[in-house]
Amino acid sequence: MTQIAYNKYASFEYFILEKYEAGIVLEGSEVKSLRAGNCNLKDSFCLLRGGELTLKNMHIPVYDKSGAFSTKDSKRDRRLLMHKSEIARLAGKINEKGYTLVPISIYFSGSLVKVQIALCRGKQNYDKKKTIAERDRKRELDRELKQYR
Repeated sequence: MTQIAYNKYASFEYFILEKYEAGIVLEGSEVKSLRAGNCNLKDSFCLLRGGELTLKNMHIPVYDKSGAFSTKDSKRDRRLLMHKSEIARLAGKINEKGYTLVPISIYFSGSLVKVQIALCRGKQNYDKKKTIAERDRKRELDRELKQYR
């Protein structure tokens, strides 16, 4: 499993409740661009419409060595592939107030490109401040422990 991109922003903005793995429909030049490590998941999200999952706002830049005919939009909507039963279960959970689907990471599983999506609930400002305080406290503790070693 070779990781291409990770969405650090998601763990700060959301409480991650469950994680799922999904396939993704891509063009050939997009796969080549991913093999070069070019991808950005920061503002991306998943949308469930008509029984299909769609990944929106994921930025895969146009592959520089592709011809003039492959000038696709770099932020186009991409379809995610999951079983119908998983999508139905996710649809029931998303309809609850405050839940959303966010892509966490994109990686190669063998020769296939997979996306790890998470069912998330948004954090309030006080939750984010608490997360920052815990991270700072852990960092200080690690510094203190490092001095004694």
